[in-house]
Order: sequence, then structure tokens, then C-alpha cells
Amino acid sequence: QPTDASNTQPYRVNSPFSLPPFDSLPPVNYPPYCSPPNAPASTLPTPIGMSTPSFPPTLPGLSPPPSTTGTSLSPPSPIGFNPSPPVFLPPIVYPPPTGPPPPNVAPSTALWCVAKPSVPDPIIQEAMNYACGSGADCNSIQPSGSCFHPDTLYAHASYAFNSYWQRTKYSGGTCEFGGTAILVTVDPSEFL
Repeated sequence: QPTDASNTQPYRVNSPFSLPPFDSLPPVNYPPYCSPPNAPASTLPTPIGMSTPSFPPTLPGLSPPPSTTGTSLSPPSPIGFNPSPPVFLPPIVYPPPTGPPPPNVAPSTALWCVAKPSVPDPIIQEAMNYACGSGADCNSIQPSGSCFHPDTLYAHASYAFNSYWQRTKYSGGTCEFGGTAILVTVDPSEFL
């Protein structure tokens, strides 16, 4: 594509104004933002028809109180005033609970500890004797008890295992009995 020869040169702007270089400009004297302490105070002219306001303003019929010491009223001097440091309060700490924490129990899922049907009878009998001697309520599975029937070793051991586990599970008791027991979610009284 052909290029225009006017575009190959650097751009320049022709201006009708001619400005001297920046370094050659005279310094600008701006008015000071505040007057030196010994300079006379400048006064603004009062608009026509207005009087110069006085401070404190005086109201008709009222006059300022007479000064007995010849000094004007002024705010107290801050000399000798030491503000107190900011007060930082410690965080609120609530006392620890007075009882043990609630147990971790699965919500709405009931569990029972029962004997495994595959374990031989002599081993089940030994595990049931352990449960009855360690805290299980075994009076109900005696011949005169309310849970004696069905009169099987499996039913009696399941009752003893569950009684022991329900009484001791919150204090660390388990449903182990040397591998002879298992947790189930179906109420065993419906099937025994």
C-alpha cells in the first residue's frame, strides 16, 4: 500500500503564538497565605449600609457582664491538662461449661447391640457371662424374668449385650464383647 510522504515526517503544530522557553519566564510572586506576625492586619471594607459586627454580639437591652479583674472571659488554659490514655477493655470470656459435653449420638437412628449368630455357643455364653457381671441387667432373662422367652442362648446374649451397651455407651462402653456382638438398626425384640 502506498504511503503518503506527509505522514513520514514528525508531527508539528503551527501556532500563531510564540512563547519563550520556560526557563526564561520571570518568577511569579503569589500573595502569601498568611500574614507575618508583625505585619498590620488587613481589613476588608464594610459594605455600604452595614455596620461592623461586634463580638460577642450584643442584643438590645442587654449588656455584657462587667469585668471585675479587667480581663476578658476566655476558655481555660490547656496547660497542666493531661488527657487520660484510651481504655482498652479485655475481650469477654465466658466461663467454661459446668458439666460434661453432650454425647455424640447419631440423630434419630436407634441402635441395638446384639449377638452375632455365626459365633459358636460356648463363646457366646462366655461373652454373656462377662456382660452380666460388668453392669448389664440380666434379671429379666432369668427363668422368672419378663424377657426369658424365647429361651435361646442367642436371645439371652443379645439382651445382655444390649443392656450393657445402653448403660455404658456414654462413658466409653462398646459393643465388642471380643468380636461376638454387632450393632443393628432394627429392634431385635420384633424378631426374637
